[in-house]
Amino acid sequence: MSLIGNIIWLIFGGFLSGLGYIVGGMVLCLTIVGIPFGIANIKLGIATFAPFGKELKTSPDADGCLHTVMNLIWLIVFGWEIALLHLIHAVILTITIIGIPFAKQHIKLIPMSLFPFGRRLERPEP
Repeated sequence: MSLIGNIIWLIFGGFLSGLGYIVGGMVLCLTIVGIPFGIANIKLGIATFAPFGKELKTSPDADGCLHTVMNLIWLIVFGWEIALLHLIHAVILTITIIGIPFAKQHIKLIPMSLFPFGRRLERPEP
C-alpha cells in the first residue's frame, strides 16, 4: 500500500517538493558555512520523495550540543517556514476526504522540517 501512496504522492507534488529541497540544499552547499544546512535540506528532500511507509527516527546523539545548536539555527532561519508550509498543505488536504492520507504525511514531515539534525525518516524494523 505504501508503494501506491508514494507513487501518487510523487505525481501530485511530492516530486517537485523533494526536488525543491534538493536544489535549495545544493545552493546552500555553495558556501562553507551553509554545507551542514544544505546536507540537512537534501536529507529532507530525499525524505519528501517517499514518506509513505516510513517513520521518524531519532539518533542517540540527537540531543547533543552540536545538534541542538544547529537545530536552533535551522529553526530560526529555515525550519519554521518549511513547517508552516507543511501545516498549510496538511490543512488544505484534510478538507477533502481523499487528501487525508497525504495530509498525514505532511504532518509526519513537520518535526523533521523543524529539527532535521539527528533525525531521519526510515522504514520501521519488522
